[in-house]
Formats: sequence, C-alpha cells, structure tokens
Amino acid sequence: MEVVPELHMNGGTGENNYAQNSFLQQKVIFAAKPIIERAVTNLYCSSFPESIAIADFGCSSGPNALFSVSEIIRAVETNYRKLGHQSPEYHVFLNDLPSNDFNTTFRYLPSFQEKLKEQSIGPCFFYGIPGSFYGLGSNDGKIYMSSTSPPSVLKAYYAQFQRDFSTFLKCRSQELISGGRMVWTIVGRRSEDPSSTDGCYLWELLAIALTRLVLEGVINKEKLDSFNVPYFTPSMSEVISEIEKDGSFLIDQIELSEQHWNPYHDEPNISEAFKNPGYNVAKYVRAGIEPLIISHFGFDKAIMDEVFDRYKEILNEYMAKEKSEFVNLTVSVIKKE
Repeated sequence: MEVVPELHMNGGTGENNYAQNSFLQQKVIFAAKPIIERAVTNLYCSSFPESIAIADFGCSSGPNALFSVSEIIRAVETNYRKLGHQSPEYHVFLNDLPSNDFNTTFRYLPSFQEKLKEQSIGPCFFYGIPGSFYGLGSNDGKIYMSSTSPPSVLKAYYAQFQRDFSTFLKCRSQELISGGRMVWTIVGRRSEDPSSTDGCYLWELLAIALTRLVLEGVINKEKLDSFNVPYFTPSMSEVISEIEKDGSFLIDQIELSEQHWNPYHDEPNISEAFKNPGYNVAKYVRAGIEPLIISHFGFDKAIMDEVFDRYKEILNEYMAKEKSEFVNLTVSVIKKE
C-alpha cells in the first residue's frame, strides 16, 4: 500500500508539534534501555570494530531521535572502555517518511556532537535517510478496529500488518550482517482479539469526539466513515509468528510492558499545565495524527481545536474510571548466520 505524504507527525515549533509533545515516547525508549544494553553488551563482548553503524527507523522529529541514539552510544562506550578499547567511529542513520520534519532534529545535532566530543566519543557522523519501508473494508462510524467492526475490517488490518512487518524484516535482514542486533518497541496488546481495548482504545475515544460533530452537522458522515487510522497493535504471538515465518532472525529477548496513557501521571512536581490527564494525552495524539485528519477532513484550526477540546474531556471521563495503559512489546533479535 502506498504511504500518503500526510502520514507524519506535526513538525515545526508550534504548540502542537511532535518535538514538544513526545514525552510519552521518551519514557518508552527509557523503558527499553535494559534490553538495548544487553543487546549491545552481547554484540561487543568479544568483537570491537573500529566503526559502528546505528539506524533509527521511524526517528520522527525532535530530541527523541537523539535520545535513543545517545542510549545506544552510551552502552557501546561503557562496554568498550571497560575492556580498555578506544571509542569507535559512529555512523548514525535517521530514517522516516520524506514528509518528516528532519530539520527540527538536525537543529539539535551541533550541541549533541559537542557533548560527544567533550567526552572523547566518536567521531560521530549523521545521515538523514527519508523514505518508507512500508507501502483498509468499510468501517462505519469508526476510525479504527472495535468490537463492532465487521470481520472483513479486522482481517484487512491484520493482513496489512503481515505484509508490512514481513517487508520490514526482509529489508532489515539485507542490511544487517550476521550476528547483528536489532531492538524495537511497538505498541501491542495482551489479548489475541485485535479489537480489544488493550490494543489502542485511544482511537475509539477520538471517534466518539468526531461522531458528536457529525451529529451536530459539523462533519460529513461519509467523511467519517471513510477515515481509517493506519494503525495495528499486534499480540506477542503474532509478532513471534512473523519473525519465525521470515526466518532471518533469532529472538534473543521479547518483553511486554505497560505505559500509562498520561506520561506525567507518576511525575513529581509537575507544573499546573500538565495536571490535566486528558490534556496531556490529547496533546501528543494531536501532534501525531493532525496532518492526516486535516488532509482527510479539510478542518481549519478552529475545528481542530474543537475536536481535541472534546477529545480531552472524553479522555478525562474514561481515564477517571478505566485502566488506561498502552501495552508495549520490546523485541531484541539477532541476524542469523
């Protein structure tokens, strides 16, 4: 399936940009740290190459791309120095869709590289690699899978996931050398039911906000019925099945973890601005999906503000009484010989 150019995070420096509304993603990266450290330690326990390549697929825009890269570099440096080896040369490849705001990320590079230099790390070279490694039935009143979605919709989402994930694995197997490591974290689900609420109920709540505007005549019903969020949350067994089907990788480690929808719920001393859970969640959802919504519906800023104001209130109602957590799947694999 062709990836539309509107499928990207909000760029720029405005209040709804991804760079300023991606604290949740940073916490997910931090949670994967032990698995990354283990993968690096196992890879460089006996071999110490002078040059190391690091690729971040889906780097998006802002500091998170460099945060994940810094964690990998830190793990490599700890291992090298512990065994008396000099810092290697790093080549970092930042990949995302061509419409991604790479400029925002690149603005962080001078200070990032200066810090590496001060610590006698590197040299470190960065490359922006725009491009995609991925190319849905009618789902009336919904923008994602739900318990009322017809079987054809559930099958279509799963079939698309299988095609996309297979392509992803094939591409990575061609790029990695034998013994190379890859670690990734994706939003998944515990249940084997793809329409379960532990998949990503966020989209169901956003559909409620949009449906209310349909009832008020603000949005055309046909427009809503034809809008599908290109998002699938696989179960652990579905991920394992696709890896085994591909046959290029050994699974070194796979873990399930949970992350509260509200990234600030356990943060001490937060400012007044972040004490509203619904506001916090609506902000990062808007940063991620606004370009796609504007492209499909043609909303101006006033209507977008109205959609997400309502979404914020719906989120607060739901989160006050229901468990509101993402299920994350972190996978570490080794390229077979």
